[in-house]
Amino acid sequence: MEIVEVSARDGLQSEDVLLDTDTKVELISRAVDAGVRRIEVCSFVNPKRVPQMADAEGVLAGLPARKDVTYIGLVLNRRGFERAAGAGMREINVVAVTTDTFGMRNQGATSDETVAVFEDIAPLARDAGMHATLTISTAFGCPYEGEVPVERVVEIVRRGAAAGATEIALADTIGVAAPTDVTERIAAADEVRDAATLRAHFHNTRNTGIANAYAAVEAGVSALDASLGGIGGCPFAPNATGNIPTEDLAYMLERMGVDIGLDLDALAAIVPWIEAKLGKRVPGLLSKAGRFPAAP
Repeated sequence: MEIVEVSARDGLQSEDVLLDTDTKVELISRAVDAGVRRIEVCSFVNPKRVPQMADAEGVLAGLPARKDVTYIGLVLNRRGFERAAGAGMREINVVAVTTDTFGMRNQGATSDETVAVFEDIAPLARDAGMHATLTISTAFGCPYEGEVPVERVVEIVRRGAAAGATEIALADTIGVAAPTDVTERIAAADEVRDAATLRAHFHNTRNTGIANAYAAVEAGVSALDASLGGIGGCPFAPNATGNIPTEDLAYMLERMGVDIGLDLDALAAIVPWIEAKLGKRVPGLLSKAGRFPAAP
């Protein structure tokens, strides 16, 4: 099971504190030192909309090139893709949404238009030798339109797979899912994903994130997103705070006997540093309670 660390992007994009480039690079480097090998490090988006991500190229320039570590950049349109390609990204994450209302508020586009963006970008990424993940935002519910039919999610998965997605992620952007929802939607996506692998992204807004991650593991996903300390959320969705904490997820998976290749103590040790940089306590619990049994 692979954990994709998203604190440097999804974790920081909603924070009031704007961390400088060197601090972001240090956050990413600390995660790598703890064993993380896939990290979403930046967004190639309009800095006026998301000022926390204005230094994408600077962050990448400060990171060491490592063959064993994959840095991921979020893109929302062709301009973002061109910036990512120019910066030397090897993997991109493109977000499509399930509803028109959320799409217009988040990306200024309808649901179909956001899927069409991926269909446009995926061949360009393939030709450039880049992996392209399609993340389906609001795959479990929309803050404006309510319940999202599973058929809509399946249709977007089908279109993403046909366009050449190497990976498709189902995202509970506003933290409304229960494990039964996860089981149902992962199974439905699995039937139409073609060659793409499946990944899941959960927010802990209603305290179901870890339970949903467990359900996703049981349903057979290849990767799970998580954010150190549980920081982050979507700045364009009301009250959508709280990714699942990387260290808490890693503890659960290790306790279950799942091979994750991460150093629990090193992960937990990063959290007080993050709290100091952000000037606040964060939701993650392992750093406060400690691992069990205690490390020798």
